[in-house]
Amino acid sequence: MPHPESVERFRELLRIPTISIEHADDGRAEQLALFRAALERLYPRVHAELERELVAEHTLLFRWRGRSSEQPTVLMAHQDVVPADDGGWTHPPFAAELVEVDGEQRIWARGAIDDKGMLVALLEAVEQALAEGVVPQHDIWLLLGHDEERFGTGAQSVARLFEQRGVKPAFVLDEGGAIVTGVLPGVDAPLAMIGVTEKGIANFELRVEQQGGHASTPPATTAVDRLAGAIARLRRRPAPAEVPEPVIRMLEVVAPHAAGPRGRLFARARSLRGLLARVFVRLGPETAALVRTTRAVTELRGSAAPNVLAERATATVNVRVAVGSSVEAERQRIVRAIDDPKVRVTTVEASEPSPVSPTSGAIWERLGRAITGVHPAVVPTPYVMLGASDSRHLAHLSPAVYRFSPFAISAAQRAALHAIDENVSVATWLDGIRVFRRLIDEL
Repeated sequence: MPHPESVERFRELLRIPTISIEHADDGRAEQLALFRAALERLYPRVHAELERELVAEHTLLFRWRGRSSEQPTVLMAHQDVVPADDGGWTHPPFAAELVEVDGEQRIWARGAIDDKGMLVALLEAVEQALAEGVVPQHDIWLLLGHDEERFGTGAQSVARLFEQRGVKPAFVLDEGGAIVTGVLPGVDAPLAMIGVTEKGIANFELRVEQQGGHASTPPATTAVDRLAGAIARLRRRPAPAEVPEPVIRMLEVVAPHAAGPRGRLFARARSLRGLLARVFVRLGPETAALVRTTRAVTELRGSAAPNVLAERATATVNVRVAVGSSVEAERQRIVRAIDDPKVRVTTVEASEPSPVSPTSGAIWERLGRAITGVHPAVVPTPYVMLGASDSRHLAHLSPAVYRFSPFAISAAQRAALHAIDENVSVATWLDGIRVFRRLIDEL
């Protein structure tokens, strides 16, 4: 069957490998320039009728003037994607092939969901609204970052720009949760998981320094041995579990849609926090991550040669800080869990958990109407976003920062984010455009 022109525009943009820039001479800035040029050609009204700025060299910032500049909205997405090569992919990651899976058409590509899917759906909706002569009630800013997958410097620069200009967004929407089913036991209704906060993120370095030497005469405990022991103890002593307020609110919202005793349990979530914390930890990694800080050792470094004892052994621990905790509190927990003064624990980079946005009120209801106007059976549901988004850099500027990608995504598709075989259904991507178009009318 023929596909709308919007799908072909989407596929064209997916074919441009806008992998996050790591250093100035890696050649990736050229791909971002090609991407911006393609956007200008494919979305002429957006570029002709909105005010456009380039921030931090590559981040796109558009201002769509409304009838009032007060209480503006910021709609966010990002241009960059994580690296991908052909290895292991069913279809090449930058070919954007149309593939039929279980009777539905899907687009197979890096960035199909994270996050060109959202970026292009947003621009499609704005282009449509401009063609219809729409003038929003309040200013709408489009913030399209260029390095969300690395450092978020583009979004940080825009935040500073807003501060200088006195722009105070009433509403910020960025990537985040999606329309999902089966994520909570006993709940069959599809849920629009709207992130009302996001966990903090920190990278801690574990470092051991001691005398090196030749590997033929190792001491009883080498630097690597000590580091390995620290990692093992850290794994045996996970962070405590505690159900934060946004998760309590999530359970209260879904309680009427949960079958049998689970519905009654969720309805009483506020008085059963301790029990629910234990249950969530046992249900699996996704639910466990909602109720506690997670830690993952991601990088290990030791000797520079196979026959040399390391004088310095280091490990990076990537930590997602639970809502209600802090970066320093988690660093101290790691120190206590390791319980070895010869292992230094330092913070390399970090950001605190974001403030919690309201789960009721006018802005929440507007976003909910935009979603249910396209998906009547879906239940808008607050939740804690487990990953990090560029929206955290604007959280101090706005009282209502939400994280939601308007696509129905299966468990397998969620598992493919930042992994092989990322893909999105054509039908759900087109529905995402409709959600954005309805949201524009609410603004």
